[in-house]
Amino acid sequence: MLMGSPKQTINQYKNKPFQHLPGRFSRSIRWLSPGLSIKRWLFLSAIGVILTSLGLAILVRLTPIFYVIQFLESALRFAARLLPRQVSGPLVILLGLFLVWWGQTRTLGSITEVLSPDSQDEVVDRLLVHRRLNRGPKIVVVGGGTGLSTLLRGLKSYSANITAIVTVADDGGSSGRLRREIGGLPPGDIRNCIAALADQEKLITALFQYRFQAGDGLAGHSFGNLFLTAMSEITEGWEQAIAASSQVLAIRGQVLPATLSDVSLWADLEDGRCIEGESNITAAGGRIVRVGCTPDCPPALPKAIQSIIDADLIILGPGSLYTSVVPNLLVPEIVEAIARRTVPRIYVCNIMSQPGETDGYTVADHVKALDAACGKRIFDAVLVQKKLPSSMALARYMQENAHPIVIDREMLMRLGCRVILANVMDEDPSTQYVRHSPERLARVLLRWYGRVNRMDHPNHA
Repeated sequence: MLMGSPKQTINQYKNKPFQHLPGRFSRSIRWLSPGLSIKRWLFLSAIGVILTSLGLAILVRLTPIFYVIQFLESALRFAARLLPRQVSGPLVILLGLFLVWWGQTRTLGSITEVLSPDSQDEVVDRLLVHRRLNRGPKIVVVGGGTGLSTLLRGLKSYSANITAIVTVADDGGSSGRLRREIGGLPPGDIRNCIAALADQEKLITALFQYRFQAGDGLAGHSFGNLFLTAMSEITEGWEQAIAASSQVLAIRGQVLPATLSDVSLWADLEDGRCIEGESNITAAGGRIVRVGCTPDCPPALPKAIQSIIDADLIILGPGSLYTSVVPNLLVPEIVEAIARRTVPRIYVCNIMSQPGETDGYTVADHVKALDAACGKRIFDAVLVQKKLPSSMALARYMQENAHPIVIDREMLMRLGCRVILANVMDEDPSTQYVRHSPERLARVLLRWYGRVNRMDHPNHA
């Protein structure tokens, strides 16, 4: 169970430095804040100016230096006669510092006005955030659906080194239509992850998520799905199309498909039926025994494997167990890559069951399903919602034959699975639906990661 709020690196630089100082002085000083990598380049520029001046002086036989020294000597003698050195010295120092401050303030102010005319603070704020996020841990998240994009929306506040490995088995809705009519990968989950890692206030992000409501052939499609599909034709590859789209939205991290193969999901049900197609599995309404894909053992995207190898933290889920999380684990190279890592690895369990997919499931049932899909345990702990939803929310879900995922501690102990309990839920008061909170979920995961790191490396705590 998670307790307390341990101090760690995820809270660094949360407050704006020097924010208590007034006006232009505060803005100028903040350019010298630690971590911006500005001071070293200003100092290097000053050295360059001095060396250039010396070089010119040498080129003209040192004549300017001689006259400058003579002038300075005369000026210093005159100043010493007028004022004692205890007064004239500090005055000259203050004058020099003032000129340096004024020059740098005007220079940086001009740059700020060009890059951010509406806000003088925005550029330095962006630099501070950029430096902090770039020092964040390398996080790999494996999954799909709305659960994955929800988690990414919270994680991007802690790190820019995020890799989302996304399932490509979706065959319903706009993605399924594009997949059947044009071919290639289903873009829906990829689009949602790109949008989640982008700046949500940007107009381009809202455009990317826009869904057409009318029009022959357009109704039901999102602009982002069409954009990604068109980009894949222009760039001659989905990997390049996703990278180019990510650049357009300036996302924090990267989004990668688990495989570039045309994967179709199938499931064996307890009643003997075999259901083909991701969208048909949930609709079939039976208890799932086994999930597989065609073609069998699809090859992983090499960049996805490299991201797992480089990761500091690996997260599975949240999302639909059999149609969002497990499909990624049907790629054997991804399973093996995760299994070989010794970094913190955690599975985020869903809050509520999903009708037609996890009816009657407990937390242990989720763990056993993942173990069966992988052939081994590939995570160290499971994160579970601590508190139950409200009675109104429970009543709403009962109408849809859904229930909270039961925490069966004894079975989990027998499975050797560590459980992390935390309140990571948001409840919509108007609809009574519950979802993972992006902020709470990300905060709990990063705290757990920091605590595990301190336990593994006590000398660095």
